[in-house]
Amino acid sequence: MMKQRNMIILFAGILLCLAPMIQSQTVNTEPTPDKLVVVWTSDDPMVAERVALMYTHAAKTAGWFKDVTLVIWGPSAKLITENIKLQDKLRAMQKDGVVIEACVACANAYGVTEDLKKLGYDVKGMGKPLTDYLKSGAKVLTF
Repeated sequence: MMKQRNMIILFAGILLCLAPMIQSQTVNTEPTPDKLVVVWTSDDPMVAERVALMYTHAAKTAGWFKDVTLVIWGPSAKLITENIKLQDKLRAMQKDGVVIEACVACANAYGVTEDLKKLGYDVKGMGKPLTDYLKSGAKVLTF
């Protein structure tokens, strides 16, 4: 009986210690229906110019969504570091209030992490932020 009680006390103590860490990993559950997140993965410059970036920029400037984020993911990370025309487009998007984030794992895989940072993009782990966007009710598109 005493052994069982000690185990319960130990378990309760562990839970109390872990509670702040568990709480800090909770997702903001407030719905964000006026948030658009575009995950740009394509390395095709025409898809970037005529679809992904065009719609993303218009969504912000036309007021279709209050908050607009572009996520550079996969092959698009390499493309943006090599294409001056697309870099100019992203600069204009940033100026108009589009938040630009880039996946650090992808950037590292393509050897372009420092180039993306120099372009002014927020390069970071994107698995958790993307999960949070999805759980928050934000509209997420992938090109």
